[in-house]
Amino acid sequence: MRYVCLIYDDEKKLGAMSKDEADGFMKAYFDFTEQIRASGNLIAGEALQPVHTTTSLRRRSGKLSTTDGPFMETKEQLGGFYLIEAGNLDEARKIAARIPSVETGTIEVRPVVDFSKQQEPPRAGKQAATAAT
Repeated sequence: MRYVCLIYDDEKKLGAMSKDEADGFMKAYFDFTEQIRASGNLIAGEALQPVHTTTSLRRRSGKLSTTDGPFMETKEQLGGFYLIEAGNLDEARKIAARIPSVETGTIEVRPVVDFSKQQEPPRAGKQAATAAT
């Protein structure tokens, strides 16, 4: 099964790292990426440009609005992702726990929907609404 590991970090803290700290942090990422590539778990992964390069779009009542920067201010910003293959959520969590930013930020692990195996597409909130009744 495929899982996406969303990597959130505080850009200000990362930017305050010394050159040696930043080099060590990036080396840890390169090493981790090579490990999951070699194990066959890596499908894709990318780092994102800093949050100030973001453009957010919203359409409300037929009107499209764009905003430079993120939609909302948060302590941690989405900085990248890995798309991995894992046998189950437990294995995906174990892989995600080795992502270097687990020490400095937050890693969010989510299963990816395989539409080729779905009779009905999942809908956000459907499970929560069903569980409440």
